[in-house]
Amino acid sequence: MKSNTTNVPLVTIAIFIATFMSAIEGTIVSTAMPTIVGDLHGVALMNWVFSIFLLTNAIATPIYGKLSDMFGRKRLFLTGLAIFIVGSTLSGLAQNMTELIIWRAVQGIGAGSIMPISFTIIADIYPFEKRARVMGFNGSAWGIASIVAPLLGGFIVDQLTWHWIFFINIPVGLLAMVMIGVCLKETKRTSHQPLDLLGSLLLSVGLLALMYGFQVMGETQLNWPILIVSFLVSIGSFGLFIRHEGRTVNPIIPLGLFKQRTFVTQNLVAALISGFLMGFEVYLPTWTQGLLGLPASLAGFAITPSSLMWIVGSFVAGKLLLVTTPKRIIELSLSFILIGGLAMALVPESTPFAWFFLIAAICGTGFGITITTTTVTVQSQVEPKDVGVATSLNTLSRTLGQTVMIAVFGIVMNVQMARGVTRHAGTTLDMMNKLINPQTATELPAKLLAPLREILYSGLHWIFIIGVGLILLAYVINGLDRSRPKASD
Repeated sequence: MKSNTTNVPLVTIAIFIATFMSAIEGTIVSTAMPTIVGDLHGVALMNWVFSIFLLTNAIATPIYGKLSDMFGRKRLFLTGLAIFIVGSTLSGLAQNMTELIIWRAVQGIGAGSIMPISFTIIADIYPFEKRARVMGFNGSAWGIASIVAPLLGGFIVDQLTWHWIFFINIPVGLLAMVMIGVCLKETKRTSHQPLDLLGSLLLSVGLLALMYGFQVMGETQLNWPILIVSFLVSIGSFGLFIRHEGRTVNPIIPLGLFKQRTFVTQNLVAALISGFLMGFEVYLPTWTQGLLGLPASLAGFAITPSSLMWIVGSFVAGKLLLVTTPKRIIELSLSFILIGGLAMALVPESTPFAWFFLIAAICGTGFGITITTTTVTVQSQVEPKDVGVATSLNTLSRTLGQTVMIAVFGIVMNVQMARGVTRHAGTTLDMMNKLINPQTATELPAKLLAPLREILYSGLHWIFIIGVGLILLAYVINGLDRSRPKASD
């Protein structure tokens, strides 16, 4: 990489634009979904608009990482952005729910390049001591997106049509492509080794079956035959994948990476904390809406301090990585998250809204330190030729952690609500759905609000107890690390 000829500030801005475009996508689609369903008449397929994007994104991530190591970051990043723009355009042109789901799958394939290759480019163009700070800046795109997306989505739907929530990606994506194309300079990479097509196929099938299985687990009524088949296919595919990777000349994922203890422990910590993060971001707004009766717009701001303090945490991680080991840094960051997790698990149902800002700020600091430290450390543990693969595996670990735990949390909530309504006469699951939405909660009988909120509190209480368990498990796994301080590259 000829970093001296790269326009580093403009490339950094381009990466931020691409990350922001990807980050805002999920929330802005959620905002517009009621309108989309009303127009395309596909409420039964609604969840697949989100699920298919996550599935194809996860499958594409490790493949992009390997290809970027073989053929260069720039070429693969531009390819991913182009696929994302095509998927966005066709999603905006969809005439029915099936078409929208197909084109969202294409969009997810393109999005699979953005996060891992962004972090890989940052590793290429910035020295070790500045890397965490820049990743913190880039990560702030997610926090900004969480604030802007609901407002922007509402404006687009009200003033234009839902089609424009996809069309808006076209100029933004093209701008990022032009900036990367012009400003990022790298030596041309060519690989004479064969691409591991069989490994890519087995990995894709295994990931697809695994993630689909957890999607099925998260549904209200379990389809046991599909669930069992999904996990059997996943186990078989991963078994064949591991066997194949040990024999092939140019594996999509070099198995030697997993012999490095720090590499493994940091990825496992990232997966566990990403699982807790998903529960925090999904169920904290549910708490503030269902228990406190706040409108969705205000409830969403409960997690804003987390996004802002994430940036601070990233800067702290950058400083600490120069003077101490990743193991000690993670011990510190998990302490922040544990305090926040225990608070969520123990606070009473009537806790004032303002307390959640403090809890979110504490958790956000821990998230920023943890995720930044694990990403930078994983990159520093491998040879330069494997940085793309290592970064994509870190991203994939986080995605799998989120997918698995959102299914587990969904099961816990469904079980607790089902138990609760059987214990409280006159309550139903339909009433629970109305309670969570402040607009429909007013339709509920006043005498049932207290028991309904008690049921919801019980479900949330158990979700955060499990979340605390994830944090404690991350402590144990981090304790197995034997890393040393990293001075600089």
